[in-house]
This record gives sequence, structure tokens and C-alpha cells, in this order.
Amino acid sequence: MKKIQATLIGILLVTAFSCKEVKKDTDAAKEEIEEVETEVEMAKNEAITFKLEPKSDSSVSGEVTFSEEGGTVSMSASLTGLTEGEHAIHIHEKADCSSADGKSTGGHWNPTFQPHAKWGAEGGYHRGDIGNFNADENGNASISFATNEWCIGCDDETKNIIGKAIIVHQGVDDFTSQPSGAAGARVACTGIIQ
Repeated sequence: MKKIQATLIGILLVTAFSCKEVKKDTDAAKEEIEEVETEVEMAKNEAITFKLEPKSDSSVSGEVTFSEEGGTVSMSASLTGLTEGEHAIHIHEKADCSSADGKSTGGHWNPTFQPHAKWGAEGGYHRGDIGNFNADENGNASISFATNEWCIGCDDETKNIIGKAIIVHQGVDDFTSQPSGAAGARVACTGIIQ
């Protein structure tokens, strides 16, 4: 009888020790998952900045910053070397600024196959139709824009801006000419993470 009791106590001790080890492993795995989730959330909330390079023999340069928080992507751009007045800025479909005229970026980013128009138009608009901004007499300008219709690196290809380009145009977007708004030469370009 004592032999059976000793065996049962041994089995209980082994089982208790094994359960304790499994609990430790489970707790460690949970902590690791929480750390990764925190890092991903922090990365989403961090700003990413890209340099604009001159195109079409212009001297336009600057930078564009994107950040995402709470499902909204914010973009801010600061530029120098522009001519005074209004200029258009768009997201184009390819993060390829290799050509001298910036046309290697393709057309406006339009994953929902809408007509070109002013952002928010009832009849539809391109997801890349950001709009116009003003440069001062010294050729300096800034623009800010925010939307929940973009994301940074999500799985929704109709919202994901990764692999696209920002193009600054010499002229003004008229919001009606198809498919580009007749905004003129592409004077600055940056790719958004390829």
C-alpha cells in the first residue's frame, strides 16, 4: 500500500512540476506576443519621411512625412524651389522616380477605378488626388492632408500607399481633365517604400 501511495505522490509531483513548466512557457509566449504587438503599434504611430528629388530640370526639393494613428494616415510636405503660385500634388501608382521627367511613376494612384476629380467629389475621385497648394514668393510651400482612405502597409490594396510615389506638378490641377487634371510637368518625386 505504501508503494502505491509513494507512486501516486511521485506521479502528482511530476504532473504538478510539468504543469508549472507549461504555465511558465505559456506566460513567456504571451509576453513575447504582447511585445511584438506593441512594437507593431509603435511602428504604425511613428512618422516616416521621404526626400523629394527634382525632376524635369527643376530645382524643387523637400520632404514628405507620413504617419498613421487610429486608422487615419496624415501626410505633410514641405518644399522649396517652386515657382510662386499654385501647384498640384498627387500620389502616383509606382514608387519609381528613375526617369528624368518623373513619368516612371505612372499615372495617378486609382485603385477604385474612379474618374479624376477633387478629393471627396460625389462622382468619385482617385485615391491619389490630393489637390493643390500655394508656394510663396520665395518658392517655399507646405501642405498637410489626412484621410482614413489610406493606410501604411495594410492588406487592403485599395488603401495601402506602400509602393506608390508622391509627385509635385509645375501647374494647377483643374480637377476635371481626365485622367490627370492637366497639372503640367512633374517637378519633384519621391517613392514611398518599395
